[in-house]
Amino acid sequence: MNHLGLVKAFAMSGGDWVIHLLLLASVVSLGVIIERVIVYRARRVAAALPDGFLKKWKAGEHAQAAAMLSGHPVERDLATAMDRALEAGESPDQALDAGLALERRTLDERLTFLNTLGNNAPFVGLLGTVLGVVRAFHDLAFASGAGPEAVMQGLSEALVATAVGILVALPCVIAYNWLYKAADDRVADAQIVGRRLAALARKT
Repeated sequence: MNHLGLVKAFAMSGGDWVIHLLLLASVVSLGVIIERVIVYRARRVAAALPDGFLKKWKAGEHAQAAAMLSGHPVERDLATAMDRALEAGESPDQALDAGLALERRTLDERLTFLNTLGNNAPFVGLLGTVLGVVRAFHDLAFASGAGPEAVMQGLSEALVATAVGILVALPCVIAYNWLYKAADDRVADAQIVGRRLAALARKT
């Protein structure tokens, strides 16, 4: 089969497979959203350092001080980074920047999938509609005695793909915007805590 034949076969495939693809993508996106919400809830930032933290840190008990932050992974990771920076003779500010960059990468994982799906699902649905319309008119051309009802039925079925594409895109766009803003807030909060830790490390 030549290239033109492949294009024609694709055009006559209809939009049913597009709907199935979009439904599968919606299931994956739902899983990504749930996973990200769980991660974001775990990567919370405490409003203040716990009691006794400053005392242990100033006493040089950095590991014990970091352990006190076990309920708040972001602060614990930053404190551990500061401890390693002190042991290696590195700048606490460099350790803070590296810790914040790693935190941002952790929060941004799989957000690209939601953004891409949210932006392109309507176009994929439109592709399914176009393929469905092409097949509807093709079937009409070879259907003897078929009236406009046959075309209307084919068109209505083809438009389902566009509707599904929009329905898949909306939750992805909403979730992406919310998660991206939540990531900005968490990184900003982590930066505030990290600056305090860096100041303590410089005084150590």
